[in-house]
Amino acid sequence: MKSHVKAVVIGGGVVGCSVLYHLAKAGWTDIMLIERSELTSGSSWHAAGGFHTLNGDPNVAKLQAYTVQLYKEIEELSGQSCSLHLTGGVMMADTPERMDFLRLAHAKGRYLGMDTELITPSEAKAMFPLMDETNFVGAMWDPVEGHLDPSGTTIAYSKAAKKLGAEIVLRNRVVELTQEVDGTWNVVTEQGTVKAEHVVNCGGLWAREIGRMVGVELPVLAMEHMYLLTEPMPEVEEFNKSTGREMIGVLDFKGEIYTRQERNGILLGTYEKACKPWSPVNTPWDFGHELLQPDIDRIAPSLEIGFKHFPGIEKAGIKQIINGPFTFALDGNPLVGPVQGLTNFWCACAVMAGFSQGGGVGLALSNWMVNGDPGFDVWGMDVARFGEWAGLRYTNAKVRENYSRRFSIRFPNEELPAARPAQTTPLYDTMLANNAVMGDSWGLETPLWFAPKGKEPKDIVSFHRSNDFGPIGEEVRATRDKVGVTEIANFAKYEVSGPGAEDFLNRLMTNRMPKTGRIVLTPMINEFGKLIGDFTIAKAGPRDGEDRFMIWGSSAAQKYHMRWFEKHLPKNGPRASEVRIHRFDQTLVGLSIAGPKSRDLLRKLVDVDISTKAFRFMDFREMAVGGAPCMVNRITYTGDLGYEIWMAPAYQRLVYKAIKDAGEEFGLVDFGMRALLSMRLEKNFPTWFRELRPIYGPFEGSMDRFIKLEKNDFIGREAAAKEQSEGPKLRRVSFFVDAADADVMGDEPIWAKVGKDYGTVEKPHGYGAPRFDTSGQEVRGSKAAQGASAVRGIVDGDWRVVGWVTSGGYAHYVQKSMAQGYVPAALAEDESAGLFEIEILGHRRPARINVEPPFDPSGEKMRT
Repeated sequence: MKSHVKAVVIGGGVVGCSVLYHLAKAGWTDIMLIERSELTSGSSWHAAGGFHTLNGDPNVAKLQAYTVQLYKEIEELSGQSCSLHLTGGVMMADTPERMDFLRLAHAKGRYLGMDTELITPSEAKAMFPLMDETNFVGAMWDPVEGHLDPSGTTIAYSKAAKKLGAEIVLRNRVVELTQEVDGTWNVVTEQGTVKAEHVVNCGGLWAREIGRMVGVELPVLAMEHMYLLTEPMPEVEEFNKSTGREMIGVLDFKGEIYTRQERNGILLGTYEKACKPWSPVNTPWDFGHELLQPDIDRIAPSLEIGFKHFPGIEKAGIKQIINGPFTFALDGNPLVGPVQGLTNFWCACAVMAGFSQGGGVGLALSNWMVNGDPGFDVWGMDVARFGEWAGLRYTNAKVRENYSRRFSIRFPNEELPAARPAQTTPLYDTMLANNAVMGDSWGLETPLWFAPKGKEPKDIVSFHRSNDFGPIGEEVRATRDKVGVTEIANFAKYEVSGPGAEDFLNRLMTNRMPKTGRIVLTPMINEFGKLIGDFTIAKAGPRDGEDRFMIWGSSAAQKYHMRWFEKHLPKNGPRASEVRIHRFDQTLVGLSIAGPKSRDLLRKLVDVDISTKAFRFMDFREMAVGGAPCMVNRITYTGDLGYEIWMAPAYQRLVYKAIKDAGEEFGLVDFGMRALLSMRLEKNFPTWFRELRPIYGPFEGSMDRFIKLEKNDFIGREAAAKEQSEGPKLRRVSFFVDAADADVMGDEPIWAKVGKDYGTVEKPHGYGAPRFDTSGQEVRGSKAAQGASAVRGIVDGDWRVVGWVTSGGYAHYVQKSMAQGYVPAALAEDESAGLFEIEILGHRRPARINVEPPFDPSGEKMRT
C-alpha cells in the first residue's frame, strides 16, 4: 500500500469503483480505493440490479442516461461482462391522476431526447402478459430500461480503473481521518496511514460514520428493502420462446412494486408504506455479506395489490426473499460534491439507485475534482442542498417518508408533513392563527397562502388549479391595489466585512458594488461563465472604520454559496484576515410590505424622512421601524413600490403588529409566497435554481444589464465576454400561455413552428429496445423499435421542440397564465402569435412571447 497518493476513495461498492474509474480516466492515476472488506460488501451485492433513465429532476435523468451508455465501455476496457439486459420498461397508471403524471414525465422526455411513448394497457400487456390490463388506464414505455449483474458491473468498474493505473486495497478499514495545516489528509487505516490531497466518502452503508470522522452528520439513512424471486414459470418460458425476447420491467404505482424477468421466473420488489429503517443511529462495522430477516407481513398489502394486477405471478412459487439495507438521502437523490467548511473532502453517497446513477455520479464528481466544476447541473444531487436542520432525527423521519412515497405522485402544490415543523420564526403561531397554509422552505415554515376565514387551511393537491387559486388572486389584487405584508425570513442573509470586503465582492460578482446606502442586483458566475448565484447587495455604514456589505440570496443555496465564498477567501499572507463572512440564517428575519400604499404605511412607523427623494428606489437604511432597530431596503420582489424590513427575531412580533395596526386604514392584507411568485411572473423576474442555474450563461439568462465587463477582472469575466461577443445560443424568455385549468409547473417542452432547425435537444442515449403489439409481434414502426435512429417525439411536421419551461403559473393581476423558459436566441424576441406552443399535461397550448413585463413595463411604480 502506498504511503502518499493524490486521492483516496473510501468504499468499494459500485459508486466508489465508478468514482475511481472516472478519476483514472480523467488522468489522476495516483489514486487509491480502500475497502473495509471485499468489493460490493455493502448494498451493491444484493441489489436488484435494475436501471432506468427517468428521474423527477431532468438533470439527474441526463446522468442516468450516461450511466446506461457507459456499461458497454467498461465491459470492453475491463473484459468483464455486466450481463446487460436492455429490455425496456413501462410505468402503469391506474387512475387519471397517475396518467397525468405520466404525461408530465413523457413531456420532460421530449426535450431530453428520450424515446418514451404513451401506450395503452393492452400494448403493455403484450410485453408483459402476466398482467391484467383491466386494472390500468394507460402506461408509458421507456426503451432504455433493463437490469444487469450488480457484482459483475462493480468488478468491471474496478478492473477498468486498475487498467488505467488506480490501486485498490481490500480488507483494510479506515479508522480515522485527520487533516494537516497544509490541507493534506491522513487516512488512518488498519494497515497504516496514507497521506492524500483529497478524500472521497463513498462509504455507502457507512457513509454516515465516515462523515462523523470529520465532524459532519450527513443526512443519510439505510432502509430495509425487500424483493422476492419466484420459481421458474412456464408463462415466462413460453413468452421467451415465442417472441425471442425477455419480458420487460414494469412499475406499478398503485401496488408500490416493480417487477421484471429474472432467469425463467420473476423478480418483484416493493416500496411498502410500513417501511423500516436499519441501524438508524450507528452502522456496525462488522456487517458484511449478510441479509436481513425477511418480513413478508410488512409487504403483504403491496403483494395483495400486485397479485391482483399481475395474476400470473400469484400462482408462482416463491424461491427466495431478499431483504437488505440500502441508503437514502431525504429526497431520494444522492449526496455528491465537496463538503462546505472542509478542504478537499468529497461525498458520493446515498446513491440508492447505484446502477442507474453510479456512472453519472462518478463522472460528475471526477469532473468536479479534476476541473473544478461537475460539468453538469447537479444541484439535485449536491451535498450542499441540505442545511444543519437536517440532523439525525429529522433525517430518519424524512427518509422514511420518502421511502414510503417512492412510487407516489408528488403534486406541485403538495407539502409533505414528516419532521415538521423543524424551524419556525416568532410569527409561526400568528401565521397559523391567520389561517395560513404553511410550506417547508429549506427547513423553515413559511406562509404559502391564507385560507378565507372559516375555511380549513389546507391544500387540495392537484396538477390543476386548486383551492388556493381564488385566495391567492385576492392576495395579489389587494397588494397591487393597496398594500400587503409577507414574511421573508426564508431569504439567505450574509454580512461581508473588513478592509478587503469590497475587493473580494468585486472579484466574485459581475456588477459593481454599491456606494454606502445603496443597493445593487448582481449575478455571480463561475470560471466557465455559468450562473451560480443571484444576489441583492447593500453597502451599510462602516463599522470600526471597515466596509460592511449586507447580502441577500436564495435560502436553499446557503451552504452552496458559503462553499464558494470560502473557496475564494484570501488564504495566506497579509490579506488573509481582510475579509470576514457571517451567515445569519434565522438569526435575522424579515417582513416585506408592497403596494401603492406601502410608503404611507411605513411613514407611520418611522421617525425619518422616507419621501421619494430622501429614500430612493434601491436605497438601504438602518432605521427604527415601530420602535425596533431594523435594516430597510427600498425594493421588493413584487416589482411594485415596497420595502424589505430586516430585524433580529426578538423584534419580529413587534414590527409585524405595528405594520398590521398601521395598515388597517389602508386595507392591508397578508400575502404568502405563492402570491409573491405570481407577482414576480408579471415582472418577468427570474428565480434562482429555476431560471438561473449553472447550465446557463448570464446573457442566456437575460441578465445583461447586471454584467459590467468593463469593471475589474471578476471570476468568469473572460467566459462572459466570449458569450457576449459570440452571442448567446439560448435566451430566457417570458410567455403568455393559453392555458385551460392547469398552468405550467416547470420542465414542460416548448414547441415552435419554424421553417428551419433552430436547434433541438441533443439525444442523451444511443440505443433503444423493441416493443410488441397485442399479438406479441415487434412493432417495427414504433418509436421504441426505431431506437436511436432519430430524435422521435420532438418533431411533428413543421413543429419541433426548441426549448423548455423553467417555471410559471397564473399571474393573477394581469389575469394571464404565464411561463418562463429557454429558447434559441434567434426566436427570443419574436412575439408573433401562432409561433409557440407549450405542452401541459399532454396538451399543446398556444403561447406567445412577451418581451416587456405585463405589469408596469416601465418600472415607474417601483421607482415612484
